[in-house]
Amino acid sequence: MQYRKFGKLDWEVSALGLGIAELPSLSENEVINIVRAAIDSGVNFLDIGWPPAAKNNERLSAALDKALTDGYRQKIKIAASVPPSIINTVPDFDRAVDNLLKWLRADSVDFLLLGGLDRFTWPRLQSLGILKSAEKALIEKKAGYLGFFFHDQYEFLRQIIQSYDNWSLCRFQYSFMDLKHHPGYNGLKYAADNGLGVVAASPLLGGRLVRNIPETVASVWSKAKPQRPPAGWALRWVWNHEEVSTVVCDMNSVEQVKENAALADAAPADSLSVMEEIVIGKARDAYGALKPLPCTACRGCMPCPQNIDVPRIFEIYNDAVMYGDAATARSLYRLENHNIDDCTECSVCAQACGFNYPIPEWLKKARALLEDNR
Repeated sequence: MQYRKFGKLDWEVSALGLGIAELPSLSENEVINIVRAAIDSGVNFLDIGWPPAAKNNERLSAALDKALTDGYRQKIKIAASVPPSIINTVPDFDRAVDNLLKWLRADSVDFLLLGGLDRFTWPRLQSLGILKSAEKALIEKKAGYLGFFFHDQYEFLRQIIQSYDNWSLCRFQYSFMDLKHHPGYNGLKYAADNGLGVVAASPLLGGRLVRNIPETVASVWSKAKPQRPPAGWALRWVWNHEEVSTVVCDMNSVEQVKENAALADAAPADSLSVMEEIVIGKARDAYGALKPLPCTACRGCMPCPQNIDVPRIFEIYNDAVMYGDAATARSLYRLENHNIDDCTECSVCAQACGFNYPIPEWLKKARALLEDNR
């Protein structure tokens, strides 16, 4: 297994990390086998997110507890996140940390992350004094280090990093489709330059880059040299960044663990050739050409008088079309509580749009797809 420096910490992390999103649907023995196979392959970073929200979370808790016996817990560091949606008071955060440790059946977690930070959640959490509560968890040894999960524009990432001197890690969604997206490469570099360990999540966009591959993209992969499966290209591109400490993959079989571990071992940073970079660029462009609305999410159309998050809805809609995955888009739409029905067609957004998009008309198209199964 390839190992990389983890920010300013005196610790090297495996290039491949293990996520648990695929594990709740598996049997106890399958979970144990996957976790131990990953650790036996050299994986030393386990990202459990916010596990109490997972289906079958109690069964998963028991399986994970058994998997980490016999010395396996000592071979791995665990990262967990507390989502901002459940934090409305300081006691809420304290209870969330205690519930997390109860689920983990442990006295502490190695890395505690504030989940889902962006331009909206961070100011609210700051006003609650969340950092004091988080530091209290460090002092009480309920957590070893503090970090955050971020998904927003680069300028807001800078604000978060500059607001606190004791961040140890940050987690971003990063795939070859995220080169310039929330926060993109510039965000990764800024975090790494400031001494944070960088955890890259969703390198396959939750499987969207390996399922329902459009003909134009499949053509790029079929002509590429050397020949690799789409997952191999996607993962290798993320690992090619020296700023990335580890890439967290959700895996559902021992075979997949072994395959990804082998890929990680053969993908050091800065190892892609110019021609290989061109191949990835062609695949990115082929996906981009399928985007129905070239919205840049500049948010010039905001705020909406009806509190409709137009840029986010268009992002969900564009992804549904680009990746041929309406089901995931509809789930996100519901989960995030969007409601295009609230639109009064006042056209305030359209008048403010620097690209002159007829936004109310595009919202109708998005509604037809995203609310189709309501």
